[in-house]
Amino acid sequence: MKTNVKATNIELTEALSQYVDEKLLQVEKFVDAEDESVMCDVEIGVSTKHHQSGDIFRAEMTCHTAGKDFRAESEKEDLYLAINDTKEELIAGIKSYREKQRKLKKKGALALKNIIKGAE
Repeated sequence: MKTNVKATNIELTEALSQYVDEKLLQVEKFVDAEDESVMCDVEIGVSTKHHQSGDIFRAEMTCHTAGKDFRAESEKEDLYLAINDTKEELIAGIKSYREKQRKLKKKGALALKNIIKGAE
């Protein structure tokens, strides 16, 4: 899986980059491992500078796969929490899509089975 990490209004340190890569490894388990066209764009940073009581951090992940694009976004008071929340949301979206595809295949197979039974 190819990744692209971008930082907005903050400096992208080596520690942040490694942390994002660790979280993307967990996401990679749920996408097709054989598909080399999978691209994941990650944007982290401070959402705005007008908050009076500290920074609000934002994390956004977009995963482009062969079948569909998945997107998750989160804003938290801690950057690491925002990244974790975004990762969980992205994994939930991918799992949901995969489950829908599985159910659709089973439903089609059942309909085909019923057609074959009816022809006998």
